[in-house]
Amino acid sequence: MEGQIIRERITELRISKGVSEYQMSLDLGQNRTYIQGISSGKALPSMDSFLKICDYFEITPSEFFEMDTKNPQLLHQIVDDLKNLSNDDLSHIQYIIKRMKQ
Repeated sequence: MEGQIIRERITELRISKGVSEYQMSLDLGQNRTYIQGISSGKALPSMDSFLKICDYFEITPSEFFEMDTKNPQLLHQIVDDLKNLSNDDLSHIQYIIKRMKQ
């Protein structure tokens, strides 16, 4: 069951990034069928490879497992940008978010 979650999440993130299994495999420095093997259930990444996959998607391991977050890369970038804003600016953004949720 855990393996299926990992496979599905890698596929979801890969598609969101707009990259093929082949290209992702090469980008990770693996053979061309590496990601295909994971996606098909023939293999699972080692812990080291899993961390490299998270780095590839520019997310943390905990963000990887946040299944309700469809685009963790974008959310991660937004949070990083928010860290540099003043309290006043953050209050304005919070107000905008609340209005958008209505």
